[in-house]
Amino acid sequence: MCGIIGVMHADPESNLAAYECHDALYLLQHRGQDACGITSCGPGGRIYQNKGNGMASKVFKEGATVGDLPGYMALGHLRYPTAGSSANSEAQPFYVNSPYGICFTHNGNLINAPELKRFLDKEAHRHINTDSDSELMLNIFASELNETGKSRVNADDIFAALERTSQRCVGGWACTAMLAGFGLIGFRDPHGIRPIVLGSKPSETVPNTTDYMLASESVALTQCGYKTFVDIRPGQAVILEKGRPPVFHQVAPQLAYAPDIFEYVYFARPDSVIDGIDVDESRRNMGFRLADTIRNQLGEELLADIDVVMPIPETSITSALCVAESLGKPYVQGFVKNRYIFRTFIMPNQKMRQKGVRAKLNPMKKKFEGKNVLLVDDSIVRGTTSREIVLMAREAGAKKVIFTSCAPPITNAHIYGIDLAVPSELIAHSRTPEAIAKHIGADAVIYQNLPDLITACAEAALDPSDPKNPKNFEVGVFCGKYITPVDDQYFVHLERIRSKAASRKAAERARRMVADNAAISNTAESYFDHKHVLEAFESSPVSLVSGLTGMTLLNGNGQTQAGNSTGLNTESAMTAPTTPGALTDAERRVTQSQDISLHNLNDYASP
Repeated sequence: MCGIIGVMHADPESNLAAYECHDALYLLQHRGQDACGITSCGPGGRIYQNKGNGMASKVFKEGATVGDLPGYMALGHLRYPTAGSSANSEAQPFYVNSPYGICFTHNGNLINAPELKRFLDKEAHRHINTDSDSELMLNIFASELNETGKSRVNADDIFAALERTSQRCVGGWACTAMLAGFGLIGFRDPHGIRPIVLGSKPSETVPNTTDYMLASESVALTQCGYKTFVDIRPGQAVILEKGRPPVFHQVAPQLAYAPDIFEYVYFARPDSVIDGIDVDESRRNMGFRLADTIRNQLGEELLADIDVVMPIPETSITSALCVAESLGKPYVQGFVKNRYIFRTFIMPNQKMRQKGVRAKLNPMKKKFEGKNVLLVDDSIVRGTTSREIVLMAREAGAKKVIFTSCAPPITNAHIYGIDLAVPSELIAHSRTPEAIAKHIGADAVIYQNLPDLITACAEAALDPSDPKNPKNFEVGVFCGKYITPVDDQYFVHLERIRSKAASRKAAERARRMVADNAAISNTAESYFDHKHVLEAFESSPVSLVSGLTGMTLLNGNGQTQAGNSTGLNTESAMTAPTTPGALTDAERRVTQSQDISLHNLNDYASP
């Protein structure tokens, strides 16, 4: 799951498009905390970019570097990695100089990625440098656009290229693209799985003209002053040319209108409207329908024993309020959330996820002591978070803990852009609710059923009478019936890519820790698994330690790790003086940048 943004100002002299992108990144930060970037187009079609790993505040140095991104149009992206690695070079927007200079952002997954890669290699003769689906799709689009053979393209050429792109690609996507000196493009997959919305507002500098913004969620538009919205329909594309109104075109037949239901369950902000559906209202409906299921499964006698209803912050707060209201039970917030901790299911291993839960949530003992507690969460993925939460509730004095989920059991992999887990890691993949309750230590586990979840979302439409509202949703994670045809080989490919990505992420964490003089001491071990980091060195390319000079690697006891299972002689590799020919900091940063022909501010920025 990623966040995408595109801004087009009517005033060709404007240099504020990147500033507006930057503001929107913070509003969509929940959609991707791994990396982010902005690319702008300035005078003469010159492209400027700043991108890298980390949250928006880090990459843009609290906004200090945004002024170095001039131009009247810009793209922004927040990455939440699924297929592909989390290398700095894979931060988006991506760029190719041929044809015409294309910048590109992508949210989703392509489920025919191996086939596309073969086509680009054998027929289009385009080099793919990463495992990223986004780079694949950019190059497919670039290849099709190149078929025009013209020195300059028009809207019809672009729509024709997008039609051919949509015919080749299978999966879920929402994309924005920027052609140097031409304009912006937004387009969506034929099933409407991933969201994208267009907003408009009067220009503040040129009378009777209009500024436009494309974004994953409406909250980015409203908070940036855009008043009028229109969802890009499944299979539809829109082109925003300088000084012209938007042009819409159906580049692929609408095969369905099935937004990913996980947007409403978990990912989207509650103050967003996605495909005409109010996210907060959908979660209220989930709460009322979950309450009915709880009442039916527990019966009046067991229901009478419940003392309080508690949410697991934060997504489930709205639903928990409605569960409490429907059941006539007190609503109590028993957990305090640390807002500065990453989502735990994104963490790379089980031990870190368990530690992450403790760091993220703190129970208030007085709210639990001697009480029978009904906990409400948005979903249960691996069960790691749920087990720790139940344990914390019992440690705080709860007599009985009933764990409920606003989503049905997650039994299958998510293949359209959310890296939940492989099926074998999903707690519900081969367990009954009773077995899950035993595994997480709860007295009972109660799930929402799938028909109720679908109805809860469909009934939250702002205009229920609109026949264009989505009635179906992508729900493959719950039932294994995906909205697009899926070849079994794709799951093999996906698991290989995810395994490779996990290894690279471990290596990158190790590199950053050493480069930042971060000793793996007792303090660091509370956040990182020491053995996991050392294994990262073993599985990393030699370049991991080339140039990490003048630094000392410590073991868990705070002592120099002179010999270890990695086979590295850390005393010589880590503490040796700088030798002639070693890479400088600037040179190492350049090797981490994919877009060699572009000046990326982050490649040369001081640490």
